[in-house]
Order: sequence, then C-alpha cells, then structure tokens
Amino acid sequence: MKLTVAVSGASGASLALKFINQIPKDIELFLVFSKSSKKALKLENGIKIKDMFKNRENITIFKDKNIGASIASGSFKVDKMIILPCSQNTLAKCAVGIADSLITRAFSVMLKENREIVLSPRELPFNSISLENMLKLSKLGVTIAPPILGYYSSQQKLEDMENFLIGKWMDLLKIENNLYKRWK
Repeated sequence: MKLTVAVSGASGASLALKFINQIPKDIELFLVFSKSSKKALKLENGIKIKDMFKNRENITIFKDKNIGASIASGSFKVDKMIILPCSQNTLAKCAVGIADSLITRAFSVMLKENREIVLSPRELPFNSISLENMLKLSKLGVTIAPPILGYYSSQQKLEDMENFLIGKWMDLLKIENNLYKRWK
C-alpha cells in the first residue's frame, strides 16, 4: 500500500508524528508538512522534523511547495491519503478546489481519482462554514474524522487517548492495529 500523510498547521500536529510512527514498515509513506505545521510542532512540542525520519526506508518526505512531486499526479498510484491534522484553511481549500500547495494538490488528485481520503479537522467548536465544508467533502466521498475520543475503550492516560485516535484513523485506512480496546 502507498499512503500520503499530509500534516497541516493546526494544533495537535504531534498526533501526526505518533500516527506515522505506528504505520507498519511494509506501507510506503509519502509525507508532506506544511510550513504552518512545522511552526506548530516547534511551538507546541519543541520538535523540528528535519531529521526525524531519516532511518525509515519506507518514507519519502516532500516539501509542501513542491507541486511537481510524484504524489501530485494521478498517474502515480497512491492508494490512500490522510490530512492529520487538517487546519480550517486546508479544509476550506480542499472544499473549493484550491490546489496551491502540494497538500491541496495531492488532495485534489486523490479526489479526482476516487481514492480513499481521510481528513481530521482540528477546531473546537466548528463554525457553520467549517461544517458546510465538511458536509460538502463528505458528500464527495471524503471521510471526515476529527480527533474525538470514544470513552468505551477505558483510556486512563493521554497516551491511551492518542492510541485510540490513531487506531481509529488506521481502521478507516484499513491498516491493521490493536492500539485500543475495542467494544465487545
């Protein structure tokens, strides 16, 4: 499987790093970090992604301004894409077809090719414009999966809560995992 993980500039970008680290090594990953996501990671977590994934052979990292990257073409077969977290700016651009960055261009390609896309919008509360954008994208077949906890898995620590979210996103992308306690 080939999977694009796009990280836009919303709070909680560190969840994307934890998600990436849980992806099995047999899945080919294409990563794109927006300029704002890098800033969020530095401000919220003191993380610089520059050298984070150098030891992973299954990962290719693209610059968000590189709209000529392989994932920007429909003839390059990427199976699935997740934008995690998905900022309201990125959500709006996706909803109206603006493809001015690699993240939004790759999204547009995935949409036109009818491939699986998951967006994890990050905001609280959602305003009417954001809800309309999510509804529009959902009607186009995009899965909208914000980071909302399910308390049935008995999370006790922040790590348990994060594993629940990551496991649910992996479930949506049909990636086997046992990161959280499932309902019996």
